[in-house]
This record gives sequence, C-alpha cells and structure tokens, in this order.
Amino acid sequence: MTEIRRAVLTLPGVPLGPDNPLPPLRPLDEMHEVDERAKDDMPLDMARQVGYRPLTSVLPERIRDGYGRDRAPVELDTIVIENDRLRATVAPGLGGRVLSLFHKPTARELLYRNPVFQPADFALNGAWFSGGIEWNIGATGHTALSCAPLHAARVPAPDGGDMLRLWEWERLRDLPFQVDLWLPDGSDFLYVGVRIRNPHEKPAPAYWWSNIAVPEEHRVLAPADEAWYFAYERTLTRVPVPEYDGVDRTYPLNSEFPADYFYEVADGQRRWITALDDAGRGLVQTSTDLLRGRKLFVWGSGPGGRRWQEWLTEPGTGGYSEIQAGLARTQLEHVRLEAEGEFSWLEAYGPLAADAGAVHASGDWGRAVDEVERRLEEALPRADVDAAYEAWRACADVEPGERLAVGSGWGALEVLRTGWKLAGTPFDESTLGEEQAPWRALLETGAFPEQRKVGPPGPTLVAPAWRDMLETAPARPLSEYHLGVAQWHAGDRAQAVRSWERGLELAPSLWPFLRCLAAADGNSSRAADRYVEAFDDLCAERRDDGEPWRAACAALGREAIEVLLAVDRVADARHVWSRLHPETRARGRFRLLEAQLLCVEGDFAAARAIFDAGFEVADLREGAETLTETWSRVSPPGDRLPPRYDFRMRPAGGA
Repeated sequence: MTEIRRAVLTLPGVPLGPDNPLPPLRPLDEMHEVDERAKDDMPLDMARQVGYRPLTSVLPERIRDGYGRDRAPVELDTIVIENDRLRATVAPGLGGRVLSLFHKPTARELLYRNPVFQPADFALNGAWFSGGIEWNIGATGHTALSCAPLHAARVPAPDGGDMLRLWEWERLRDLPFQVDLWLPDGSDFLYVGVRIRNPHEKPAPAYWWSNIAVPEEHRVLAPADEAWYFAYERTLTRVPVPEYDGVDRTYPLNSEFPADYFYEVADGQRRWITALDDAGRGLVQTSTDLLRGRKLFVWGSGPGGRRWQEWLTEPGTGGYSEIQAGLARTQLEHVRLEAEGEFSWLEAYGPLAADAGAVHASGDWGRAVDEVERRLEEALPRADVDAAYEAWRACADVEPGERLAVGSGWGALEVLRTGWKLAGTPFDESTLGEEQAPWRALLETGAFPEQRKVGPPGPTLVAPAWRDMLETAPARPLSEYHLGVAQWHAGDRAQAVRSWERGLELAPSLWPFLRCLAAADGNSSRAADRYVEAFDDLCAERRDDGEPWRAACAALGREAIEVLLAVDRVADARHVWSRLHPETRARGRFRLLEAQLLCVEGDFAAARAIFDAGFEVADLREGAETLTETWSRVSPPGDRLPPRYDFRMRPAGGA
C-alpha cells in the first residue's frame, strides 16, 4: 500500500535569511513582457489574456533577498509518498516542491534533482531554487511561494489509501489553492489534483504553470507543429517545431541563449510533454484538457546560460531544462476566473519508454510525436486520466486528517474576516501568528495598534477591504504608514503621499515614512534629500546586533546609494556607504555597488580591483546586466568579461 511519511533531507545549502523589511513600492521587475504591438499577431483570446490584469507589484509580499552563497549542511523537512513503483519526495516548507521522483523498477530518477539548496533571484519576490517540480500560481513568473511554507496533511485518496494535500492562500491574487498528490497502489504514475478557487464576488485573474526540471541532454517532445518563441529580447514570435532558423530546438543544447518555446497544442489533442534520452527513456507529464499550455525552457549552450546553470547548483553537476504545463498558451497570459468559481484539473507524472529510433528520427517530427503518443496511451490511457480526475474530484472537499506541515496564517486571517467556508482546505485560527496580530486587532477593534518596541514596521495588507478599514481607523502613525502603502498599490499615489506625510508628523520613527516618500519621488533631488534624511534617522535608532535592523539598514542603504548616484550626489552616496555594517559591505551585492560608486568617483583602478579580487552577487536578478555594464566601465575596450561574471541571457547589443 502507498505510504506517506515525514523525512529529513540533508544537503549543502544556505539559510534564506531575513526578508527585506521595506515594502516593494517600485514596479515589478519581470522579464516576460512584450510590446503592445505584438498583440496584433496573436489569436484574439491570447491577446485578451496577455492584457488581462498583469501584475505590477508584488505587494503584499515582501522581497526575499537575505540569503548568501556560503553553503553548509542544511536539513530540509520533507514528506515522502511511496508505493511499490515510485517514490516522491516533497518539501512542504519550500512551496511544496517535488524534489525527487524515483522510479524503483528501473532505479532511475525521473527529474533533474538539484544536489544543493541554493536560492537565487528568480521568483516574483526574490528567492527561488532550481530542480524538481514546482507549482507556480499567482502571476507571470516563478511564484512568490517558491521558498514559503504550505499547509500539508494526510487525506483519504480515491482508491481508499492516503494522499498528500498541500494548500495555501496565494496573496498576490488573494486566491486559495490546493495540490493533492497520490500514488495508487501499483501505479507507475504520480497523480496530482489541483484546484484554484475564487471566493470573491468579482472575477479574478488566475495563473498556473507546473514547472518540471529534467536533464538537458534529453529531447523534448510535445504534440505541436508550431510554438510561440520568447527570448530575453522580449519578443514573442510564432515559429515552426521542431526546426527554427535551421536548428532543431527540441534539443535544449542546440540553442545558444536562454529561450521559451510555448507549444501550440491543437484543441482536442491530448495534452502531454516529455523529455527522453538517447535510449528513448525519460519522464512524461500529461493532464486533463483544462491545463492546455505546454512549454520548453532552455538555458542554451552559450557562456551566460552555462554560468547560470553552474550558479544555481555547483560545478560538475549536470544541467537541466524545464518542461512545463499551464492554464494558458503562454506565461504572459492570465485567465479570468469567475466570481465564486474554480479551476480544477488532474496531472500525471511517470516514466516513459519509447523507440529511440523513432524519438530521434532526423527530419521526421510526426513519427517521433506519434511514437510518444502511442507509448503514452499504452502506459496511461487518456480515458484513465479523465476517470482519475472524476474520482479525485469526489475527494477534493474531504477535510484533512493528520497535519504534516503548517503554512502561513494569512489564509486564516482572510477566513476570519469573511467567514468563508472552504471545504477541504481549512485555514485554522491556530495558524495566526505575530505578523497577523495587528491586522486581527484592526479587524476586531477598528484600530491598528502601534508597535510596543521600536523596529521596522511589519508587512502591509493591500486588498480593498483592508484598505477601507485603514481609512476609517484612528489616524496613528502605523495606520497612516500602512494606509499609504495600500493606496500606493491601488494606484492612488497622491493619497498615499498625503497619508505618509500625515504619519510623518506623528511618528517617533521617521525613516519608514521618509523612505516611502523618497520612493514616491523616483530619481529626483527631493528623493535624494529624503533618502539621506531617512538613512540618518535609521542609523540613529538601529540596533546592529539585531537581524531586522541589519536587513533594514542594508535595504535602505542600497536604495539610497542607487538614487544618490543617479542624481550625482556622490559624496552623500559615499557617506551612506561608510555607515553600512561591515558584514553588509562585504556582501557581493554591495561589492558591486562599491565598484559603481568608485566609477562615479573616477577611481576606475580601485573599481577594477574589486572585480579582480572576486565577488558573487547572491541575489543577481534573472536577466540583469549590471555586471556586464559595470565591467565595461572599469575595463579597457576589448577586455573580455571574465566567465565568472558572464550571466548574459541575450546576444550582445540585443534590444
């Protein structure tokens, strides 16, 4: 019978560290954006969904940038689901990631399994890591829950055994979701039932992509003759499959630069995608029809892609590509989920063995696709997937039994506010914690409490209901602060500034308000003045022996220096730099910032010396080109960028 048990996985890794305590007021830095003119060449439904309420901010989430790169053994709590054929290892504390899917009869790992836990800046809110199967919900990009805990429990499965339920409240769209994983006795396939619910009285934009890391030496096949090609020049183009621009792109290493291929799977066609090795063996993913999209992401064979691969794991580890399945054709789209409605579907993951000659038939794509389709139907008939979905839906509302992991308290707070009954995914009041405490007080008393001790303000809620409560709460410093953040998120920038200005007149700590006002001013002389004043105030009250203070000082100092350099306030930037904590100045992000500061000061030799000494920017953003740009300033023309700093994801001079 299928077994579900707790386990601990020990591997080299780093702690996530503290979250950035500054509310992310700046626009969302997301690579997957296209020019409005590109919509002219899209199908109407696709163009409509590309334009449907794209995310512009990661509020109310916070940025997770407190991790480093000095790895030591870490212990990860996992849940193992196992039958006589498969063993799945799940990390509920890391977004429910399936870290491993091991097929016992062939002794094969079906996924790319990362041997380290190394966060990098790929998620919407920062920390993300590579490998396994991840569940991306929220908006275009890797989910803000990539490195966050989910609730987990044992639940009765359709076949009478047990299944693992994961659930949480997705805060970017305020939507609850669940992921049910079970292994029927004797099955070679892991079944995954997914449900996203919209309990609100208005429609909501929904987004989902299941992201599967597989060895990059495999050929990727899907039932499509065309794909939407997206690269880091931010263009979206319809291209043929498998060959584009004279190269067979279904072999990930045939591409030079990172790119996405969103396959155009015809209506009525069975939904599947697979990655198969030279012998025709590998992993296949299939689903019920609602999960219509299929995608291949490649890092490519160029130096930037190879460097990223090494960066996300360790030298000597094999590379990976990603095969994915989503609600829409592409990841640029969001799908309308009606009020009080839901989306649900079933996915299946398992081994596939096909004739290698057919799979790798040169110039005969149809033969390769037909071979996979036939072998998949033999291994797991389409009708069986549909039947499994119906059987799972009968269990989707069953209340969880033994609790195996605890997520956040934000869902419990929303249930407390609304009284919603969400069958199958209880958000218990017992999960409310310190972060939710002031918001519960606001809900129950109508007033937002002031902090009992001096420190960075806690997280802000920005949904309309909470904004309304803040607007009617007594005008105290913290309520004005949080009201301003909620108004800013809603696009009411003038009212946000007025709220922060009112709070500034009352507040014992000035720097949180001054920082918000500075961010509202953009790169301007007034913003520079406010950043200087904010950093002065923070330094006057900070406690260097406390992690929250160091995180606040690092975050505010970085923002201040960047704006001060932008408006040519070099001396002020240097003064801020000099008061950063020594441990902060030693971090790679701040070594790069120092090199940029030295360039503006005209000391190019000292800036070059920083590069020569070596540093690593742990939170280097996907697609960021700051290393390349700074290197070009400190080096003579023609001096090649060292490989350790080469993270370029597009050709030189790309638009």
